[in-house]
Amino acid sequence: MTTVDPTPPPPMRLRELVFGAACAAAVRAAVRLGVPDALDDTPLTVDDLAEAVKAPPHTLRRLLRALTCQGVFTERPDGTFAHTDMSRLLREDDPHSLRYIALWCTEPWTWNVWPQLDEAVRSGRNVFEDVYDEEFFTYLNASAPESAHVFNRAMTTSSEQSARDVAGLLDLAGAASVADIGGGQGHVLASLLEKHPHLHGTLLDLPGVVDNADPRLRAGGALAGRATVVPGDCREDIPVRADVYIIKNVLEWDDDSTRRALANVRRAARPGARVVVIENLVDDTPSMRFTTAMDLLLLLNVGGAKHTRQSMTDRLTDAGLVIDDVSPVNAYLHAFDCTVP
Repeated sequence: MTTVDPTPPPPMRLRELVFGAACAAAVRAAVRLGVPDALDDTPLTVDDLAEAVKAPPHTLRRLLRALTCQGVFTERPDGTFAHTDMSRLLREDDPHSLRYIALWCTEPWTWNVWPQLDEAVRSGRNVFEDVYDEEFFTYLNASAPESAHVFNRAMTTSSEQSARDVAGLLDLAGAASVADIGGGQGHVLASLLEKHPHLHGTLLDLPGVVDNADPRLRAGGALAGRATVVPGDCREDIPVRADVYIIKNVLEWDDDSTRRALANVRRAARPGARVVVIENLVDDTPSMRFTTAMDLLLLLNVGGAKHTRQSMTDRLTDAGLVIDDVSPVNAYLHAFDCTVP
């Protein structure tokens, strides 16, 4: 059995923190070996698990021991291993799976840029291009297709899970049309259209993104009759008129790109239109340990940033929007509900 001090003294806690990479690597290794999928409802011995994932029992036990210390898997008194609420989230078939999020946050490129964090903090810009001689998304799509695939799956998983929460939060009974700006594959839009049968929706994102839009929105899909898919870059132009504009997890670039995107929304929207900006915050949220880490990763790879409540408020007000309400969508997201004056 594994014994862990629930409240370690500062020297022990600091040692644990500086070995955080080992914990992240252990989660990644378990996923890539297929341990969470091999372990179902019945606890298994290390030998049985080792046979299932084609790994030597003695090294697999070492991996499982490290993960049980963190609450990922549990070791029973008889020496078998069983799932915990966390380890189940690493299964491919779990409805709330974080498998691809776990892989995305531990992709090979991340290990090369994290050691450069001091330089990113000192310079205030991304260091990814210094390490790889390419802009982040260019590298991802041209030189690291497997990582690009993991990124796409992670974003899809995250979007599908949060789309239900967004649809549950927003009251669109008085609107006839909604536009999802930079909406990726359109999971939020599809959820809103399913909830509100009277709505017409528009999805706008880069051509390579909307080419893979949610099948419900494409020709022949269940929502295609009420959906329009528009290829475009919201930093350049937003050729869409709507009663409500949704902008979710988009305003995380450099300040100039954020200003241009909001100015384009303001130009496109008629007076009285509603603009709902949905973002992770790095303050006033129970998920701060996650969002502050993602904030640092954004600095490293694209020079972007997550927002505080105040910095988001400042950018929206500077764009001429009137903030009517700020409310949590879930433990990770806040919605800034605004009006165009």
